[in-house]
Amino acid sequence: MVILKREFSFDAAHYLPDYHGKCERLHGHTYKAAIFVEGSPDEEGMVMDFVELKGLVEERILSKLDHSCLNDVIKRPSAEYIALWIWGEMEPHINAGKRRLKYVQVWESPGSSVIIDENDFENFRGMLEVVS
Repeated sequence: MVILKREFSFDAAHYLPDYHGKCERLHGHTYKAAIFVEGSPDEEGMVMDFVELKGLVEERILSKLDHSCLNDVIKRPSAEYIALWIWGEMEPHINAGKRRLKYVQVWESPGSSVIIDENDFENFRGMLEVVS
């Protein structure tokens, strides 16, 4: 199996209503995220075409999160819940044939990130509250 990765970034504001500290107030980040896809190369030698994955990221993620207030999309937009939301948006469009979504990673700052996999999504998606 081969794992391919596509990184992207977006600018967004959020506040953490259940957190007590500086981050409970409205503030912004330049987030970085990565989509990891695992699979076997097809007859063209690709697990997934990077152009196809870029288009999905633009359509399913960036069009909704870039330059937004994340609280308008996710009730508690911590890095963990942002990663779960991205998983839910991407998995149905990636999983096909010999490929599967393997990991989603979200960086809130250059040194701080979360990584989730399918088990995390299954275990915690019930806690994810989507606003729109």
